[in-house]
Amino acid sequence: MNDTIPQTVIAYGIYLGIAIPLTIWVARTLHKSGRIFLVDCFHGNEQLADSVNHLLVVGFYLVNIGFVALYMKLDLEVANTKGIFEACSGKLGVVMLILGVMHFFNLYILTRTRKRATWEKMGPPVEPTGTIAH
Repeated sequence: MNDTIPQTVIAYGIYLGIAIPLTIWVARTLHKSGRIFLVDCFHGNEQLADSVNHLLVVGFYLVNIGFVALYMKLDLEVANTKGIFEACSGKLGVVMLILGVMHFFNLYILTRTRKRATWEKMGPPVEPTGTIAH
């Protein structure tokens, strides 16, 4: 009986060993750095900002770890060490691109929310001086 671990299984282990911690690191960084931004978006309401921040992180984990798991399967058996590196780099590259796209999408949505909140807080550009007669 052959007791060696197939190269494909090693590639899966390396892929998961990098992709999962990378996802956790990105989520923690976004959670920590995004709080101030969210507090501003929600007019200083820290409880609401913290709640939304937590929900965003949970959603981020679900989407990204789900994608990592679904994207893990390799079409071909890995035959050698070169194949391990090629399989892992291709898979990890796509995971990092997806993380980046999700990050910029979240920033886009939050920036629009913040802009709208800032406009509402500002009021009219010129205070009204009277009324118009009908």
